[in-house]
Amino acid sequence: MDAPYAKLVQLETGIARVLAHNPSAFTYFGTQTYLLGEREVAVIDPGPDLPEHVDALEQAIGGRPVVAILCTHTHRDHSPASKPLAERTQATIVGCAPLALATVGPRADASFDGDYVPNHVLADGETIEVDGKTVTAVATPGHTSNHLCFAYEGALFTGDHVMGWSTTVVVPPDGDMAAYMQSLDKLRQREDIIYYPAHGDPVTNPQQYVRHLSGHRMQRERQILGLVRDEALAIPDIVANAYPGLDPRLVPAAGGSVFAHLVDLERRGLVQRQEELWKAA
Repeated sequence: MDAPYAKLVQLETGIARVLAHNPSAFTYFGTQTYLLGEREVAVIDPGPDLPEHVDALEQAIGGRPVVAILCTHTHRDHSPASKPLAERTQATIVGCAPLALATVGPRADASFDGDYVPNHVLADGETIEVDGKTVTAVATPGHTSNHLCFAYEGALFTGDHVMGWSTTVVVPPDGDMAAYMQSLDKLRQREDIIYYPAHGDPVTNPQQYVRHLSGHRMQRERQILGLVRDEALAIPDIVANAYPGLDPRLVPAAGGSVFAHLVDLERRGLVQRQEELWKAA
């Protein structure tokens, strides 16, 4: 994808994007903030609190009424701009529940936004209207326990639950692999036409792509089980064997996802923990 920072890009009728300038190994080119509607708008994932990004969003809104500022979850690359944008537009902040943990594992960019204060938390299936069209909250815990997607006119805005460029990081204690897999299955049963993730290109084959993601996670689970079948291993040893040649910047995140798989396998009685070591049960 191209990366026209701080510019309004029309994707289809009633759906536009503004890209925040916060690229990283975890955010790709940056966080994509979406604007829904024409006469009035809703804003999805306002992004990081960068003055140039908030300015660009205000310019993109162009004085139109803002029905709501919607947040998929409260990592700091998604929700912090909700507060200054709400102050400028007098809009209501709705969407995911507030969630702030002291530690979040390997992603410095994904620390939680402790200042996020929604006016209303959307339940699964709850709706709002923008320009007479419905936006529906779809609960998708896994990446975080408070993660929501938003459905609108055949499109699903997937936040970090499904991304077009990378697999999703799932790190305990808040990240939950079993919940993530259940949320993938929930999306697989839907009939959305296109996914717009917060990072990366749109996904134009949603059901096929979700099946691919589920298969990848199941393959990783089998790989981990195979590695700990014959000997007890620590997570760094599992990562070294399961992710050969991995970018060193991504090693901690891979360790987090391996830990999430192991916690899920432990709950199902398939592995046992021996202090820092893990062994097949």
